[in-house]
Amino acid sequence: MTTQERPVPPRVAAAQRAAAEAGFRKSCTPEVGRLLALAAAAKPGGVVAESGTGSGVGTAWLHSGLAADARLVTVERDPELAHRAAALFTDDPRVQVLTGDWRLLEQHAPFDVFFCDGGGKRDAPDLVIDLLSPGGLLVLDDFTPSPDWPPRFEGAVADLRLHYLTHPSLDGAEVLTTPASSALVAARRGSGRGSAALSS
Repeated sequence: MTTQERPVPPRVAAAQRAAAEAGFRKSCTPEVGRLLALAAAAKPGGVVAESGTGSGVGTAWLHSGLAADARLVTVERDPELAHRAAALFTDDPRVQVLTGDWRLLEQHAPFDVFFCDGGGKRDAPDLVIDLLSPGGLLVLDDFTPSPDWPPRFEGAVADLRLHYLTHPSLDGAEVLTTPASSALVAARRGSGRGSAALSS
């Protein structure tokens, strides 16, 4: 049985239907989704965040691992997609869907889990890291596996990936999710949020 054939949580299935209805084709894969559920489950009582809600597929995977005393905040800049995602969680006060720029998440930090799938990942990686609590887990997907060090993509050094994998505040690893895709998973070292978050 492949990962795609394994049953998915009902709310994930509902989010997948919402994505199909909206014509949204950038939802996370089931392989990444199960990684998200694991990360959320590893932080009972924690604050879980997501940048780039889309139609709520990744949100639903995070939700499937969410403890009773945890909370989940996610942000989407497209109002229609945000509305579709929010409709999936109206029965659960632990979940908050924000509409707007990803920096709206700052007021809810620090995060014990941060799935950065939208804004911040490429344009403000240091701020993304600063929003993590000590021991907080960062998940980034949509990478192409590289057997080289430093990692390369289309013949050039993959600078963004290298930044996260070698950042002094993180212990990170690249995880193969399918033969053609990978995700980065990292834990934050240190004692708290840094100056970038405090001064932004």
